[in-house]
Amino acid sequence: MERRLAAVMIADVAGYGRLSQADEEGTRARFQADLHEVFEPKVAAHHGRLVKTMGDGLLIEFHSVVDALRCAIDVQRAEAERNAGLTADRRLVFRIGINLGDVIVEGDDIHGDGVNIADRLQGLAEPGGIAISGSAYDQVKAKLAVGYADLGEQSVKNIAEPVRAYRVLLDPAAAGTMVAAAKAPARSSRRAPLAVAAFLLLLVMAGALAWWRPWQPPFKPDLPLPDKPSIAVLPFTNMSGDPQQEYFADGMTDDLITDLSQISGLFVIARNSTFSYKGRTIDPRQVAKELGVRYVLEGSVQRAGDALRINAQLIDAATNGHQWAERYDGSLADVFALQDKVTHSIADSLALRLSVKEQVSLGQHDTNLPEAYDEFLAGWELYRQTTADTDIKAIPHFEAAIRLDPNYGRAYAALAMIYRRYLQRFRQGGGLGITWVEAFGRMHTYALKAREFPTSTSRQFDALVAMWDPPQGNQAYENRSETAIAGLREAIALDPGDSWNYAYMAFALASVSRPDEALSFIGTAMRLDPHSPPFFFCILGLAQFGKAGYAEAVASLETCTRLNVDEGWALILQASANGHLGRVDAARAAVARFKTLRHQEGDKLSIIQIWGAVFYKDDVALDPVIDGLRKAGLME
Repeated sequence: MERRLAAVMIADVAGYGRLSQADEEGTRARFQADLHEVFEPKVAAHHGRLVKTMGDGLLIEFHSVVDALRCAIDVQRAEAERNAGLTADRRLVFRIGINLGDVIVEGDDIHGDGVNIADRLQGLAEPGGIAISGSAYDQVKAKLAVGYADLGEQSVKNIAEPVRAYRVLLDPAAAGTMVAAAKAPARSSRRAPLAVAAFLLLLVMAGALAWWRPWQPPFKPDLPLPDKPSIAVLPFTNMSGDPQQEYFADGMTDDLITDLSQISGLFVIARNSTFSYKGRTIDPRQVAKELGVRYVLEGSVQRAGDALRINAQLIDAATNGHQWAERYDGSLADVFALQDKVTHSIADSLALRLSVKEQVSLGQHDTNLPEAYDEFLAGWELYRQTTADTDIKAIPHFEAAIRLDPNYGRAYAALAMIYRRYLQRFRQGGGLGITWVEAFGRMHTYALKAREFPTSTSRQFDALVAMWDPPQGNQAYENRSETAIAGLREAIALDPGDSWNYAYMAFALASVSRPDEALSFIGTAMRLDPHSPPFFFCILGLAQFGKAGYAEAVASLETCTRLNVDEGWALILQASANGHLGRVDAARAAVARFKTLRHQEGDKLSIIQIWGAVFYKDDVALDPVIDGLRKAGLME
């Protein structure tokens, strides 16, 4: 095995995943253009060797650290000129890390700690900037017209000892002052300390500016930050070159959100809100501002056959710096271990202490077969589209997952939910082409099977099935509601980051006349999911109506029906609340719209119509609804 001392440079595109998500082919073409027109000529001019490209990254070797840093400076200045006339969504901005260290040589490739440290330094660099190790700094500190900000000892992933790091300051004014100070002769012994003090002050100020960045506005989120570290996980970009692999990147993002939400010391935004940014090029600071979090995780998944690469970076919105960045390589067989590494790396970077229970739960997966997991993700991508056609296409994937792993509880739960959807669509004339009785039987069979395997998802779905089960009288409904509430409590404990668990709990509580508790749970759901779906506003309105907060209920229900024009049941509550407020015209308009959606005639409602539209299931709870409609003259 050959070893040698080398100056190693690693360059990586900041935010490449977001850019590629918006324009994959264009971004890749610009990367190749920068590689051939900037990097290759500059590397050759400074006597370097391009070892290899790694997706959106470059590994380059030099014999001299001075040559490496000169090359990096020339590259960053050339890139700044190229980007000057481009819009933000077309700029490729590189981060560069340089280290002087021992490398292992295998053919034309190099690796080892010398390379790994350069990669970690790249993650510490600002976009458009350069970070170097202490060993590199010792060789260049008095040889180039640039400045340096001491970042101190940095603990980096998979390196036993802390690495001293410096940020290179390319600003000519700061650099020139420092070089002049270093070369100025001492005029007298009395003035020398002053010169040294001035030099040190400039160094401290330069370093402070590099971190503080006073020209940037302070970070002010739209929502109050939680009282613990908070994070939003953006959808990972599919870098596989195959659009058919989109489901895999989305599925891994889903599971990462679920895993992170199990850490009690971390507040995690729900999937619905983070996936609203999918396909958009947006500054992570803007995401953090809109969702009310401090940290944003973004990344990419690249899959070629069984080979798998995951890139991830954690951005601190308060500083707009990178808290942590890492690249993981493996195979499909390693997918669960790679997910665990990402989760634990984030916890480590935020100094979160995991309890023994959390450490155990993060190492558990509802299947250990990557092939079954792959089938489930393919089905889950279709399931989330919520149409009858995509449900039909999803079923074979879930069935295949179960054939591969008969103990895959989440796959059984997903099938139960598909047949539950069919039962809901049955009254609207849509579905899977089977009878109501057959669908009901399959729903229960799969729900009971899912209950055998204690995963958060299956518990949640089992509870939802129990809630839907048609009651046989008020007492039977109350029993089923209590079963649902108990199941949802367990689901929340197992998956505390799933906003839908809280929303369905609020729904169950409001349906049995417990509005105060319902308001608490729907409030949690909407904080976890700031871009709340229409259904959440319906549940909020239901709980507010239960407390006789009719004006607040109208506002929430109007939001619901504005976001989802087909949401019929909220119109009944909206009409009743307006009736209580004496807004007769508004109440009549809501009922007219409801009847249009239901293809019904007349301008009044019957008790049966109200009972079928509103989710209260006992006469006492229905009384305020009927009373409000009567006040508006809308009851038969």
